Amino acid sequence: YQKRSKCLLEKSVLTFFFIFTRKIFNVILPLVTRKKHLHPKELIFIMSHIFKKLKTLMHTYSHAWVLLYAFIYFPWFTYLERHVTDNYFVIHSIFDDYIPFCEYFIIPYLLWFAYIAVTLGYLFFNDKQGFYKASAIMFSGMTIFLIICTVFPNGLNLRPEVFTRDNFCIELVKRIYQTDTPTNVLPSLHVYNSICCYIAISHCEKLQHSRLIQKGSLVLSILIILSTMFLKQHSVVDVVAACVMAYFLYTLIYAQEGAKSPRLARQVI
Repeated sequence: YQKRSKCLLEKSVLTFFFIFTRKIFNVILPLVTRKKHLHPKELIFIMSHIFKKLKTLMHTYSHAWVLLYAFIYFPWFTYLERHVTDNYFVIHSIFDDYIPFCEYFIIPYLLWFAYIAVTLGYLFFNDKQGFYKASAIMFSGMTIFLIICTVFPNGLNLRPEVFTRDNFCIELVKRIYQTDTPTNVLPSLHVYNSICCYIAISHCEKLQHSRLIQKGSLVLSILIILSTMFLKQHSVVDVVAACVMAYFLYTLIYAQEGAKSPRLARQVI
């Protein structure tokens, strides 16, 4: 799933860049095409107007710099994927043996990608403070994940070798197994980022009054967490480690700020 996480973040960055570029294009195009021949004074006025619009856009989306974290995460993770291929510690728990394989959990498992993109996208355009906090907790956890996998190479051996059923969900699972290596699994980023999304949504002032979104986020997060174990993509150990890390970083990023300055913490910029 880390490879797909990389693709997801890449698409998110490209989406934000595309929207930002389109806004700039919408400002420039009407002004430039209004007249074929422009007087120098008119050209100066248009350029001044364009720079003012660009300044406004840059100020509005000044928090986009956070997405530069991609240039840290992607090269680091790519290095791990290429070098952690053997001689790694196999993660296993006795509880894993009691969890049956269920291919239907592939549906919430794949919904994780849309869940992350929609959550960060909404916060990016509607709640700058919430976007900063969501990015802080997500990227901090992802960095800890990279450090753990660097100093403690890990993987798992839980995937079924033979499938006793044949259906559409099984085919999706097969494709995941073919493209996703069973290494670099501790802690589970699928679990961790799902928890972070729920935390971010529950703390977003604009979404706090929407019970459907709040409950839907909770249910989807739980289903995604369960899917990692029922699809044998993660051990119970990975899931517990992700939950512990989420709780620890939550107390640092969300809980303490709310305790020290509740009004400021709830302020939407």
